[in-house]
Amino acid sequence: MRVILAPMEGVVDHLMRDLLTAQGGFDLCVTEFLRVVDQLYPERSFFKICPELANGAKTPSGVPVRIQLLGQSPEWLAENAARAVALGSPGIDLNFGCPAKTVNRNKGGSVLLKEPETLYAIIREVRQAVPAHQPVTAKIRLGYDDTSLMLENARAIEAAGATELAVHARTKRDGYRPPAYWEQIALIRSEIGLNVIANGEIWSSDDAKRCQAVSGSTDLMIGRGALACPSLAAAIKGLAPKAPWEAVQALLKRYSQFEIRGDKGLYYPNRLKQWLQFLRLQYPEAEALFQKVRTLSDKEAMLESINP
Repeated sequence: MRVILAPMEGVVDHLMRDLLTAQGGFDLCVTEFLRVVDQLYPERSFFKICPELANGAKTPSGVPVRIQLLGQSPEWLAENAARAVALGSPGIDLNFGCPAKTVNRNKGGSVLLKEPETLYAIIREVRQAVPAHQPVTAKIRLGYDDTSLMLENARAIEAAGATELAVHARTKRDGYRPPAYWEQIALIRSEIGLNVIANGEIWSSDDAKRCQAVSGSTDLMIGRGALACPSLAAAIKGLAPKAPWEAVQALLKRYSQFEIRGDKGLYYPNRLKQWLQFLRLQYPEAEALFQKVRTLSDKEAMLESINP
């Protein structure tokens, strides 16, 4: 079984990848997306979303990090994919799942699930641009408004030469509302020969087992669940129990120090509150801390609130 840390735009940056992979259990991370329109990006753009390129494309704890691209132009996506791999990314991930309105309006992310032929063209072009030994993976939802094109999309992705497929078991219309329809992943698996990674509503090791049983997928991708319980990947693999609040509090402090010193320090108060919103789903203590800091905007005052 592999457990993969999901790409979450504006949330799972290199600092969060560092903290979460240090807890154990993760086999791979995928970056936030690089939005490709009509240009070949300079090297600094790839290092910005994936500073781990300077460390062999691995987090400090040794977990590989794959660059994710999003866009609609097969040719430009292919050129940028080739550059990303040349810089050290262990393969390329293509985003066909992002539900953001601004992304979809510009014909990126999940809106492409309406166009199986475009999925095919993008993956085929990227596959041809990337060395054969490097994986080209895709992440999709079950569909845009409904699941009517779900199997056609999956077949197009396989026919184009993708290495494997991650499926968030909801449509764009579903957003992040529960439940996740894991049984639909089983249908996809019955139609294609690719390895299918299951994603959606995995908040605990019990959820992980149920997802595997219903979907038939061995490999899992977790995102919000890992933010709510940083030790979730390790717990799923039976490597460690759920981390106590004291350990999570130490993570919050380390994260705060990273953020305040880093290039996103200006956004630290909002980013900390965002993480606490997830943590309070699993830790009552996080709810109390969120209430304590929710009206604060001063970095030092917030950091002081985190200290035991």
